[in-house]
Amino acid sequence: MYEPNWTSLLPPLLAIVLAIATKQVVISLSIGIWVGYCLLQSVNPLAGLALAIDGVIHVFSDAGDTRVLVFTLVIGGLIASIERFGGVRGFIRLLESRSWVNNPQNAKWLAYGTGLVIFIESNITLLVAGSIARPLFDRYQIAREKLAYIIDSTSAPVCVLIPLNAWGAVILSLLDSSNIENPIDVFLSSILLNFYPLAVLGISALVIWRGIHIGPMKAAQSRTEQGAVLWPDAAPMVDSAVSEPDEQSGSQARSQPRASTMIVPIAVMVLSMPLFLYVTGEGDISAGSGSTSVLWAVLSALAVVWIEVLYTRRARLEELMSSFLQGAGAFLPVSMILLFALALGDVANLLQTGSYVAQIAGETVPQIVMLPLLFLISSFIAFSIGSSWGTFAIMIPLSMEIALSLSLSPSLFLAAVLSGSVFGDHASPISDTTVVSSMAAATDHIDHVRTQLPYALVSAGVATVCFFLAGAVLL
Repeated sequence: MYEPNWTSLLPPLLAIVLAIATKQVVISLSIGIWVGYCLLQSVNPLAGLALAIDGVIHVFSDAGDTRVLVFTLVIGGLIASIERFGGVRGFIRLLESRSWVNNPQNAKWLAYGTGLVIFIESNITLLVAGSIARPLFDRYQIAREKLAYIIDSTSAPVCVLIPLNAWGAVILSLLDSSNIENPIDVFLSSILLNFYPLAVLGISALVIWRGIHIGPMKAAQSRTEQGAVLWPDAAPMVDSAVSEPDEQSGSQARSQPRASTMIVPIAVMVLSMPLFLYVTGEGDISAGSGSTSVLWAVLSALAVVWIEVLYTRRARLEELMSSFLQGAGAFLPVSMILLFALALGDVANLLQTGSYVAQIAGETVPQIVMLPLLFLISSFIAFSIGSSWGTFAIMIPLSMEIALSLSLSPSLFLAAVLSGSVFGDHASPISDTTVVSSMAAATDHIDHVRTQLPYALVSAGVATVCFFLAGAVLL
């Protein structure tokens, strides 16, 4: 039987290093999965390979993971349908006709504001904000990497601050299982102490306001202003056939763009999410299934698009299906990356990677450094496994146990774990939100990681100092 030790860190670390070095995320994840199962089989490469293949297939045995993968394909079909049948162009025309977005600065604020308003689920936030703002960013020669950074900074960092959404449902359920008497009170008290998301939101707003460009982002903006949307060797995450309208077709659908084709489905998706959380939780929103509710909400939005287009006779059923399949196909690379990232997370759990890291930090430490340490440990775990929710599952029960045993504030410990989980997820190249951010902005994934990292590190530095001060004053 495998006993967790330093080798349990190898699979996620190897996958991250290879992904950055080769830009081949799926292959890098595959190697990490294979190495993980080799370790479980006493470094037997053949047995490890067989288990690695079964491990990828095993992802589908989890209904929640499968729903996430199906959701990825459905959201691709939804976005393609909204774009193809004039929803995005109609909405942009509406904004421009009212002089709401008529310059580069307003385009950036639009992307930022969309992330604040649509807080139901991080991937939905990313896809909506990216679809709305990407044409405007291209028009005003703003780097797509800047778009990816802005929408990534207003997705998970916003969602983790809201109790009544898919993220809140997961966090509250983990608090409840950790013998916390009033989970909702602990969550609400942690919001103003959740320093990393707050720092990210503040710094990204400052970056937009003052036009700050750090490191690789400055080079990306200079390239864009010279007329090159992407670097010559870049591999954008979305097929241009889906990310841009088909201007060669003279169909009625494209000649009459309507803002309602985007606004109504998005409104249905946002408003139906709490309803489905209520239904799946049998009257308790906090007990609802986030993955089920998200999938149902996206399917409801897709149904609304189809009904509107068919009712206004702008397209036939076969055109709708063709558009859906084209969009789903364009999102297949994203779905593949998510599949292998989930499989890597599974083998990391088998190797007890998170538990090993947490155990190292479980030794006696001064109270003043407990919060910064929890933040940094959660950051490392989330960065390694590419999942904030996976880190929640590992670190929330552990941190609550420490807080209760020492009679310290559970809200402070929860805030440190949530902040670290979001930072690690925000910075990791194998995180689903990082991948979807690249896809929504139609930019190269590794370029997004490189340009965003300096800003994320600044926010993390601010959060670390704040947790240190909070530990000195409040513990």
